[in-house]
Parts: sequence; C-alpha cells; structure tokens
Amino acid sequence: MAALFNYRGITRITSGLLLPRLKGQILLLWVSAMLLGCMADTGDRYNVDIRWTSYGIPHVKADDWGSLGYGFAYATANDGICVFAREIARANGTLSADFGATGEHLASDTFHRAIVTQERVQRNAAAMSENMRSYTAGFVAGYNRFVDDNRDKLPAACAGEKWVRPISELELGRTFIAVGIRYGTGNFAAGIAAAAPPGEPVAALTLDYDMPRGIGSNAIALGSDLTQSGKGILFGNPHYPWHGPARFHMIHTTIPGEIDTMGASLLSGSFVVIGFNKDIAWTHTVSTALRLTLFELELNPENPMQYRYGEEYRDIERIEVAVPLEADDSQQTIYMTHHGPVLVSDTLPWTSTRAYAVRDAILNNHAAFATYEALQSAASVADVEAAISKQGIFFVNTIAADRHGNAFYADISSTPHLDMNILTNCRREVSGLPPQVLILDGSSPDCDWRDDPRSTVPGNLPADDMPRATSTRYFTNSNDSYWLSNPDEPLEGYLPTIGPERTARTLRTRAGLVFLNEYLEQGSKLEADDIQSLLLSHRHFGAELLLDDVLAICENNDEIAMSCDVLRKWDRTANVDSRGMQVWTEFWEVAHHIDDIYAVPFDPDDPVNTPRGIATDNEAVRNGVRGALAAAQQRLLDADIELDKPWGDVQFAERNGARIPVPGGPGRHGMFSYINTDFTKGKGYTPIANGNSYIQVVTWDDDGAPDARGILTYSQSPEADSPHYYDQTELYARGEWLQLPFTEDEILADPNLETLTLRDN
Repeated sequence: MAALFNYRGITRITSGLLLPRLKGQILLLWVSAMLLGCMADTGDRYNVDIRWTSYGIPHVKADDWGSLGYGFAYATANDGICVFAREIARANGTLSADFGATGEHLASDTFHRAIVTQERVQRNAAAMSENMRSYTAGFVAGYNRFVDDNRDKLPAACAGEKWVRPISELELGRTFIAVGIRYGTGNFAAGIAAAAPPGEPVAALTLDYDMPRGIGSNAIALGSDLTQSGKGILFGNPHYPWHGPARFHMIHTTIPGEIDTMGASLLSGSFVVIGFNKDIAWTHTVSTALRLTLFELELNPENPMQYRYGEEYRDIERIEVAVPLEADDSQQTIYMTHHGPVLVSDTLPWTSTRAYAVRDAILNNHAAFATYEALQSAASVADVEAAISKQGIFFVNTIAADRHGNAFYADISSTPHLDMNILTNCRREVSGLPPQVLILDGSSPDCDWRDDPRSTVPGNLPADDMPRATSTRYFTNSNDSYWLSNPDEPLEGYLPTIGPERTARTLRTRAGLVFLNEYLEQGSKLEADDIQSLLLSHRHFGAELLLDDVLAICENNDEIAMSCDVLRKWDRTANVDSRGMQVWTEFWEVAHHIDDIYAVPFDPDDPVNTPRGIATDNEAVRNGVRGALAAAQQRLLDADIELDKPWGDVQFAERNGARIPVPGGPGRHGMFSYINTDFTKGKGYTPIANGNSYIQVVTWDDDGAPDARGILTYSQSPEADSPHYYDQTELYARGEWLQLPFTEDEILADPNLETLTLRDN
C-alpha cells in the first residue's frame, strides 16, 4: 500500500522518501487508492498531479492549461528555485537592492528597467492565446505556492534570502523577454546604461559583441529512407551552460487529449523548448542569422541631442528610471531613438557629430508563445514548419523528425529584414569591431529595416524567405549556416544576413557529417543506437584528420619527445580513460593559428573533406607545429598536469567534494561530443562551462509509441543539497543514458515513483 500525505492543499503518494524540500508538518494517513480518488475537489481553480520518476524527472498532468502552468512552475522551482528567483531579480532590475549596488548590477538594473517595460510585457501578453494566458497565470500562482510552502526549507544557496519572494505576471513577463534578448541587446546592457551626451563623463568600456564561446548545439534528423523502422530518428545535443538560468531541466507535460510533450525547459523558462510527443521530436541549434544591427547617427552640429533622419532632425529621448537600492532609489538615464537605445563603448563613443543606436529583432517579437503552443501539439514535421513559421523562434535553427518517416530542417529565426540594397549601400565601417557587427546609416529612411506584410514581426524577415527543407533522408546542423545541412542537397540563394554559403565548415560540423556518412556508406539502415553511438564514442575528428602528419613532424626532436610519445599512444578519443587528449587540446589551441597549416585548402565543391592534412613540406608550418607542441607540453607541466594522465582525471565536474569524470572536448578542435571548460592549474579542465547538456535520441516503435532515450549531463538540480545534484552526471560519466518514461505504463512502473497532487482555489 502506498503512503498518502495531505497538507495545505497538497496530496502526496510516495513509494520512496519525501523530497527534502517538501518536508513539513504533514499529516500522514494510510488510506486506499480509492479514498484518494474520492478527495477530488472540483471547485479548485488549480488541480494538478506531479509525478516524479527516477532521477527526479517530473511528469506534470492536469486537465486545463492553468493547472498545467501551476504544476510546471512548482516542479521547476523544486529543483531550481534559487536560480529562478535570481533571474527574476535580474530581469526586473533589482540586483542592486538584492545583491549589492556594484557597477555591473546597476548597469543591468538600468538596462532592464528602461528596456523591458510594462508596455512591452503587455503587448506580449496581448498576443497570447487564451490557453497561454491561463497557463501563465497558473505558472505565477504555482511558483508563489512553492515559495509559500517552502519558505523555511529552501536550498542552502538561497535559504533566508529576501530575493526569494512571490512574483507577479508582470515580473514573469519581463523575465521571459529578458531571457530572449540575453545574447542580443542584452550583451550591450553596460553600453546602453553608460551612454551620455558629449561633455558628460563616461567610463572606459569594452563591449562583448558575440555569444559566449561554446553556446551551440548538434542535431541530426533521419528520414525513412535511412532507418530500419521506416520512422524518423532525431538526435538533439544542445551545448548550453552547465550553470545559471540557461541550464536545462527535464520535464513532461500532459493535458489528456490535448498535449503530451516531454523534453527540457530552461530553469528560467516556462515551457518545453526541446522535446518530443507521440508524433514528432524536435531540437534547436544556435543559428548564424543576424539578430540585430547598429545604426550610426548623424547628429545636429548645434545639438548633440538630435539626429538627422531624412530631411529632419529628431530628438534623442531621455528615459529616466528609478533603480531600487537597499535603502532608497537611484535615478538612472538611458537615451532612446526610433531605432532603439543609444550605446557607447571605447570604439563607439558619443561625440558631437556621431552616436550609435542598436535595434534588436527579438525585442519586439511577441510570437513565441503561439509558436511553442503549436509546436507542443504538432503531429508531423509539416506541423512543425507551420508552428515555427509563426516566427516565435528567436535565435536558433529547428531540426525535427516524425513517426511518419520525415526529416526537417529550417532556420526560421528572428532576423532583421535587410535587402541587398541596404547591405550594399547603407553600411558604415568602424575600426576595431568584429566583422559580425553590422552598422547601418541611421540618417536615411532607405536604410531602415524593411516592413513586409508577410512577416508577423514588423521589420523581421518573413518566414517564407528563410531556408527550410523536408526529406526522407537526413539533415544535420552543428551551428554552421543552413548551406550544408545535407551536402547532397545544399540550400543556396538566401540573404547573407542568414548565413554564409560555399564557405569552410567547422571541424565539429564536418565531424558530424563524416561520422554519419561512415554509417551510411556501409549500406545498412540505421537504428537509434547507431545515432547514440555518434556521441558516445567521443571520437576526436580533428586528431583523426591531422595527428598522423603531426607525428611525422615529431620524429627526431628531443624537445618535444615526451608529447610526441604520448600522442603516438593516444586512441584519438576523449573518453574518460583516454590518455593524451590534454596534449592535443593544448597543441591545437596554438597550432590552428599557424598560417597555411593545411596541405589541402578548402574547396567549396568538396566542403566535407577540406581543408585537410598538415602542410608537412612547408618549413614554416613544420616549425610552427613543433613550437605548438613545445608550448602545449610546457603549459601542462607548468600547471602540474601529467601529459598521459587519463582524460577523466583532468576533465571533471566537482560535486560535494567528489570529482566526476566528464568525457568530450572542445568542438572547435573537432570534437562532436562537445565540452567547454575553464583551465585550472593543478587540476586541469574544470569547472565545466558549457557543452553536452540535455541530449535526446527519439524514434518510434512499431506501434507508434515514442522510443526516447536521453541524459541531462549535469543532472536536474544545481543545488548541492538536492538528491538530484549529480546522479545523472555519474551516469553520463559511465556512458549510460536513461530510457525516458513517457507512457502511463512506463511512468507507473518506475520503482521510485512519487506523486504530489496540488489544489488551489
């Protein structure tokens, strides 16, 4: 007989132990399952079951959207309350009051209070369906319920902290928008907060114009021509952060007869963003498309608070915001144009003649909820295409497969609508900026983003003009552009703002294509196990491509003999027991900068196999290779890291004092199994920054039921006092994945099943 618990609207049945965070003064009643069924109160506003299976995976089941949101928030907070609460503070501009008024916090608060406004949140809410409005209201109520229920038993990371508090729908709405622009306008928060007219002091400021290194993904979709079952297979492998609000969280959501979707959300998110249902599976990879542009403003020589636009001068608007501090408020100012906010940096100063503003393609995009609502209930890749054509996908490609045997790829993401006339005639050059920063003439109406009635987002490129394809063969993406998603059928003829065509692909992209085609060349059709092994082998494509040439250069050189000997014995993988991976890692970090290093240059007609080989007949290259090996050897020795120590001994995650070995390595070096780390003297490659995170391989059995296996490499909770802080990490270290429990029978058969029923009127 199960144990049933009821306390303040919580009913819980458990076959194991209570989660530590849910302990309290709970009345224990031993009753039959029939009595539990009789306790339902049809008058409750929210009524939801959360069932946890092994490794802390919540399955949230409700009869309506409001209750589903209620349970989703409660289940997410159970694992990530401290992370979510801090993200609420960041998005709502209270970091200075909650965590101290540092310069970074004050800039962030100023930016978010001025840019993520109540009006913008209201426009986003107005675009939601009735289902999504109910879901959002339920999410807020469920989150607040968790805070109320667990105020005295929060994780150590936020126990007793005032910033863990109930939230409003406005605060949740701000958080959703802030997460969306994190890697766009959000990158410029410091520059926007620091902007001031000429004559006012501005601190020296360098801006980061790109995503953090390592944010990306791998994906493969197979169609019926290539699979033994004739059904689709999807491999999803996002490379998201191992820490912070962009961590993934596994979850399953069900409204019987309406949606039944399992996958992963972000800890700071409110719905499944990568996952599967009984008909389709989808994943995302960060795309190459443009998200924003800067505009160079020609200022009125008599008034630097005005800029020319066509034949007139327009005022630069002063926006005042009150940033709360611990004791009082601080008045802060940003400056706004019709293009967007003014920003400054060392390379983009506000002078008496010039200033710069930024426009973001995501900031005014209100289509995300409609897009993901449709995506969750899609029944085919055609439905996936229709869902993302609503244009609510922010900065990623979409790769999908369905049980009917179709594979799908698209980059239908939030992209400025810039035609070739703008790209040819409107560009402005500023020295010292990276090439991906596009600056346009802000004084000419002809240089503004184009509005097209076919686009649901003003100023954004219409979905019809963006690349997509459906096939019964395959597509892949590893963060290069759409061009080579299938080398046999390249996608061409799109605007360069979406991505480059006929250019060299990264070693990681080529690794995925080569490894997949090795299977295809064998002539047999593929199973899910084959696709899973592409990652679990942890092969190093860069080493397979180049190591033999490097070893030839090694011969008869005493200075680098130690490194060469280790590399000669290395198995060319990044498995935890491999010996030599650290030498190649340090070597290639230097060697890839060597001029003319490749023997065979890139050939756009053979992009998978070029460039290749080391130019061993070039003396400068040979010397460069020897120098790179010597530098690698010295760096490791100086850091007290043995050259032939097992990879898992030098690349690891630390959890409660224990070291858990982590396989994989740098994608830029040719690792398909991607892990990006810091480098710590005396330890090695730790802590883990980002890389393999929520990984899924999904297909369907002969009866059409999902066959899904996956792993969340860093486990469900970032909290050291959680029972799910490192349990999946240990599985991943051993090369094991979970068979994801999706059907009712699979959920109920789980030996560690725990059930919580929440009601709230």
